[in-house]
Amino acid sequence: MKKAVHIGTNPSAKPDLEKLLHETALGDQEAFAAVYDSVAGSVLGVVRAVLRDQAQSEEVAQDVLVEVWRTAPRYRSDRGSAINWILTVAHQRAVDRIRSVEAAAARDTKAALLERTPAYDQVTEQVETRLEQEQVRRCLRTLTDVQRQSVNLAYYRGLTYREVAETLALPLGTVKTRLRDGLIRLRDCLGVTA
Repeated sequence: MKKAVHIGTNPSAKPDLEKLLHETALGDQEAFAAVYDSVAGSVLGVVRAVLRDQAQSEEVAQDVLVEVWRTAPRYRSDRGSAINWILTVAHQRAVDRIRSVEAAAARDTKAALLERTPAYDQVTEQVETRLEQEQVRRCLRTLTDVQRQSVNLAYYRGLTYREVAETLALPLGTVKTRLRDGLIRLRDCLGVTA
């Protein structure tokens, strides 16, 4: 019978990750080196399965292992095994990277669209303004003379009701009535809803 030949460490001598993480939490660099050697391949595998990009996977895996060094005191063996905790951190960081890349791409796309969108179209604005002015002139022509004069004096010259009444030599009540009636007719003609 042939014996299996192993190169490197003995596969049956697996390190006790819980103990190593506890020692890492106390600042033991050798313990962390053992954790690193033990889980680096698995961490890279999990991250690579999520990201599917070798360069980003290596970067995120490195970040995960640095995070394991920094947050080792947070590991609690009563909540699960050390390898599961480490691989969960790896998976979460890989998903975070995907979200970050997608958000950056969405921001870039939005910025590109905003750059192509004209902020203000002066010709269109002028045409719309002229059309609105013509519609107002047309509607003003439908008013009686007193209504049209009252509206012009009050809204285009900025006179008060009393000043309009004095200018037209009419009683104040008549001017108010003519203005109200004229504005109602303008509203109806312009299609404005109250």
